[in-house]
Amino acid sequence: MTQNQNWKLLYVVGGIAALLAVFVFRRNLGAELSLLAVSGFIDGVPTTPILTSLDWFRLFQDNWLVALTFLNFFDLIEYALLSLVFLALYGALKQTHRSAMLIAVTAGLIGIAVYFASNQAFSMLALSQRYAAATTDAQRLSYQAAGEALLAVNLPDSMYQGGGIYISLFLVLSAGLIISLVMLTGGVFSKATAMVGILANGIGLCYFITLVVLPEIYWIPHPVSAPFRVAWYFLIALRLFKLSREQL
Repeated sequence: MTQNQNWKLLYVVGGIAALLAVFVFRRNLGAELSLLAVSGFIDGVPTTPILTSLDWFRLFQDNWLVALTFLNFFDLIEYALLSLVFLALYGALKQTHRSAMLIAVTAGLIGIAVYFASNQAFSMLALSQRYAAATTDAQRLSYQAAGEALLAVNLPDSMYQGGGIYISLFLVLSAGLIISLVMLTGGVFSKATAMVGILANGIGLCYFITLVVLPEIYWIPHPVSAPFRVAWYFLIALRLFKLSREQL
């Protein structure tokens, strides 16, 4: 397989990954489940914050898939898909501004790796299984304490989460913003795709400003940026598919 064919294959893989990331394995699926539960469309989903390890263990016993969703397990899949998108975008834009793309993709991949290291879905799943299998109160208390230690580092959907979550989000959004700026000057992607990306990632980065300056509205940048992110991924996928059919 030639180098050109390798890039074309990566464009196809990146396009598929972009579509899956935005339409199937979206970030923050737990919030969508909560909204559906509050609206009465589904049952068996918590509608109030889960604050203790014991509550998490009980949720795992009742519905392990819902528990994993609330612990952002599907974010891991979304980030894995995003890594493929970043690599495909590097191939498409490396001739436009190689150094900027190297910085962006490196930052993005580091951010994704940090998120994988920070996500606690599997750790809580393992503790819940051990808690359920425990035969003494001492064992159960030790597993419960271990769960509380995990939650002390990062409590999902709380205002202030673990440092790894913040570092990961900042790096991934910064990577997206740099890539969008390269798109704006490269001619490979349309100006519309670039501007949508700037809005998606720029508004997303405003989360850190509101978290420090206006914490009462810290949650606003995520839902505001979400439609732009959906459009950006979709436009990226369309262009990557088209690039895969062109003669390089």
